Amino acid sequence: MMGVRVLCFVLMVLITPYGWYTWVFALGAVFLPYVAVVFANVGATDRVARSENPERQIATPVDSAPPPAPADRVLRIQESAPPPRRGEGE
Repeated sequence: MMGVRVLCFVLMVLITPYGWYTWVFALGAVFLPYVAVVFANVGATDRVARSENPERQIATPVDSAPPPAPADRVLRIQESAPPPRRGEGE
């Protein structure tokens, strides 16, 4: 369709004397992209939408032993004094 559109542009400019057919070529050049997009989108909606059950695809591993208990750990955070600035401690 884009080739026909380009042909409409070329014929609109090259064919003289200008008349009613010039307007036909101009309308073809303007509206052919719209028609091409509509045809392209109609072909994309022909697919049948199916619902998928996600539980069939996800397999859970079977563990007989419980997970190990986390060890009790304590984190201690202690702030230290900031380092002296240049020129102050000299």
